[in-house]
Formats: sequence, structure tokens, C-alpha cells
Amino acid sequence: MSRVGQQPIQLPPGVEVKIGDGNVVTVKGPKGQLTQALPRDMILKQEDGCIVVSRPSNAKQHKSLHGLTRTLIANMVMGVLQGYQKQLEVKGVGYRAEVKGRSLVLRVGFSHPVTYEPPPGVEVEVDTSRQRLEDNMPVFPVIVRGIDKQAVGQAAAEIRRVRKVEPYRGKGIRYREERVRRKPGKAGKIGGVA
Repeated sequence: MSRVGQQPIQLPPGVEVKIGDGNVVTVKGPKGQLTQALPRDMILKQEDGCIVVSRPSNAKQHKSLHGLTRTLIANMVMGVLQGYQKQLEVKGVGYRAEVKGRSLVLRVGFSHPVTYEPPPGVEVEVDTSRQRLEDNMPVFPVIVRGIDKQAVGQAAAEIRRVRKVEPYRGKGIRYREERVRRKPGKAGKIGGVA
């Protein structure tokens, strides 16, 4: 049995779940509403303030979809209740990040600023109160928020892709908790030339 799939999903107060035809699940909560079509083979039941996911057989595909379906519903419930966020850092001399309207404007060493339009339901914020210097380079914290975990993760990955961290000076856009393996630069000459 799937250890994840067999756990029931507790519905907190203020969260409503509707299971429609073809396993289209709609979750409403204080932060908004999410709708997602889940695999049709899975059996979804709502009982005693819980959602229970079961599979029709022990076929390999049903086993793999069992835990996935349960996790997708649990993520939707957490999203409409609390929301999700990813934190990024823009680090480098002359690098900047600012929000204009809904768009994120990045100045990251190109000849032009790069504008990123977040998808609907995703907000981007630059936390100016937490700007700091690290290795004599300014660091701008960028926060990506939303109720859809997949959309938040995708938006953060697209922002990071604008300028990946280079391994020598550590300049670029990284996740806040990301560790970057640094490489030593060129070694100087030992001794001098007469």
C-alpha cells in the first residue's frame, strides 16, 4: 500500500471540497479557490470531515497515482488555507530587483532590464526592509506568493532562470536556502618574471 495515499486528508474549518464528475476537485478556502482535474481511476470519498483516496486495483499505474492524487488534494487544501511562498535572492554588484505594477523588473548584468510577468494568482514582492550586503555585494530578497503550489514553484524557477548563479563570484539569482558550490579563480603566477 502507498503510505502517503492511504492517509486521510483532514479538512480544517473554513475549507470546502467538492468532488465533481470525472474527479474534478474544487477546494474553497479563506485565500481563494482552486480547481484541478485528478486521475479518473482514483476513488475519492468525502466522509467525516476527511477526504479519503483509494485505488481500484494494485496495478503499477494505480499504485503510482494513489500517493500523487492524495498529495495534490492536500496541497490544494493547504494552498487555500495558508498559501505558499518561495524566497529568492538577487545578488551582485549593480544587480537590482523592483516591482512595477504586477511585474518584476530585474537588472542583472544585461544591457537591458528584464521584465517578468507573473501568471494569474501569483504575486511577486521585493522585500526592501531585508536588503543587505554579502561579500561586498548587495542582496535583494524576492518573495513569490500564491495559493497554487505548482504555479508558485514554476514562477520562482522562471525568475531564477533569468540569471543563474555563476560559481566564481556567486553573482546571480538563487533560492534563499540554495548552496552554491564556489570554484577558485585563476591561480596567480608563483615567483616573478625578471
